[in-house]
Formats: sequence, structure tokens, C-alpha cells
Amino acid sequence: MTDNGEVARLLDRHPANAPGDWYVDTRCIDCGACRQLAPDTFTQARGQSLVAAQPDPGEAHTAAWRASVACPTQSIGTLSRQPRPEGLFPQELSDGVYYCGFNSEHSFGANAFFVRRPRGNFLVDAPRWSRRLARPIEELGGIDDVLLTHRDDVADAEQWASRFGARVWIHADDADAAPFATDHLEGLGDTEIRPGLVAVPLPGHTKGSVGFVLEERYLFSGDSLAWDSDRGDLTAFRHACWYSWSEQAASLGRLAVRHRFSWVLAGHGGRHEAHDDEMNRRLVQLVERMTRR
Repeated sequence: MTDNGEVARLLDRHPANAPGDWYVDTRCIDCGACRQLAPDTFTQARGQSLVAAQPDPGEAHTAAWRASVACPTQSIGTLSRQPRPEGLFPQELSDGVYYCGFNSEHSFGANAFFVRRPRGNFLVDAPRWSRRLARPIEELGGIDDVLLTHRDDVADAEQWASRFGARVWIHADDADAAPFATDHLEGLGDTEIRPGLVAVPLPGHTKGSVGFVLEERYLFSGDSLAWDSDRGDLTAFRHACWYSWSEQAASLGRLAVRHRFSWVLAGHGGRHEAHDDEMNRRLVQLVERMTRR
């Protein structure tokens, strides 16, 4: 259930769901968030996510609930109308780096991340606005900066920034999508937001796409780079490249030379952790494949 009381619609329950309590309704937009969170429960079929197997009690059940809350169309529910547990989000992934859940339909279900650091907390892209998420973020110290990777994933950024009095950063080439932004990134050069946090322009998916590298460990990649769990490799989305595929390959090539990361945290697509040498090797190989196409 969302703050406005919306729930999954039983009358729209997809007939191909596995028999049992959990289901996905036909409003699903196939953003993939549920499959990232609970791959043993949800699968993809004909442009929609479905319940492939009912979750067992325990971790699988918790993962299914996280998927339900993250779903941007609130299309995941239970026939028994089970009460939703509290404390599902933000979900800590690593050392003060959290996945927000509450994905927004306005960003086609993009992932957003919250990071807690002594030099200032920040949000990367924006989840849908929810008091259920704002309260625990406030308890963790609030938000000092909202960092937008590109025009597609702005969602409710203005409301989050207003609630916490945060600065908002976006590249000038995508700035018309966030007229409320306080700070514009320029050109192709890196910008240090604060020590250890660098904005890296990655034009390609959109002209103003940006990645954010934290501590040479975490890459918040927006829609420029992701982990493909099926192939077990880094990937980029040519079918969703709105500006220039060749520019995207070039910008990822510059990223491979300038920075290291062991985590890739994508707006769309999977997230993954591996040794930074392996990630760099895979990124270089991806760029080579992109330039051959």
C-alpha cells in the first residue's frame, strides 16, 4: 500500500501467475525491480513480471515484500491482504549505501540510492515521494544533496529536495528536466561534489547523462551502465540510447581510464560487486564490443 492507499488490484490479477497467495496485476510496466529484489519469486513473460513461484517463509518472503513496496505501479499483492512489514527500506547494501525502494512510475521504475557519510548525505536520483521512506532517512541524518544522473530519472526529486533543504545537481545538457536544480554540471570534465565524491559526465544515453563515483569504490551509473545478471557481465542498453551510442562508448572508455569502482549501482538493470580490477577489465571489454557494432 502506498501513502495514498493504492494496492494491487485483484480483479486485474494476471492469469499466468503461479497459483497461490502472491500475484502481479496487469498494470505492471516491466521495469524489472521485482526481479532484481526477488529473482526466485518473480520472472518475466511477454513484457510483464509475474510470480514464478510462491515465496517460502523467511528471506524469500521478505524479498517479495521489498519487491511489492518497490514496484512503481503497486502491482504486487497478496490474495490474503497480508499486512506489510515495516523497516523494509532503505535497504543497506554496503557501508552506509542504501537502496531506497519506492521506485517511481515517472522514471519507469528506476532505482534510487541514499548514501550516509560524515561529510554529508546524498540521494542519487529520486524514488517516489513517501513519508514511509522519508522518516527513516530523516533518522539517518537527512539529505544534503540530490544528485541526478540524467533527465529520465528525476521523478519526485523536487519534493525530496524541498523536504530536506538539499542542493540539487544535474548536468546542464539535461537541466530543463529539473528547473528547480541549484547546481549545473558542465562539459565533459569531472566535478568534485565533495572530497571522495566525483561527478563524471557520461553522455550517450542522454546528452546530459552523468555517473557519480564515490571513494573509487561505488559507481552510481544511472542508465549508462548496468550489470546483466543473465550474462554475468557489464552491459549498456543500445535499445534505450536516446542521444548517441558512439558517444556513450567514448564516455565509458574515459570512465575506464579515469576511475575505478568495485560496485556498479544502476538506475535500470542489475547492481553488482566485484574486485575493481575485474570491473575495469569488463568495462574495457564492453567498450570494445560497443565500438565494433
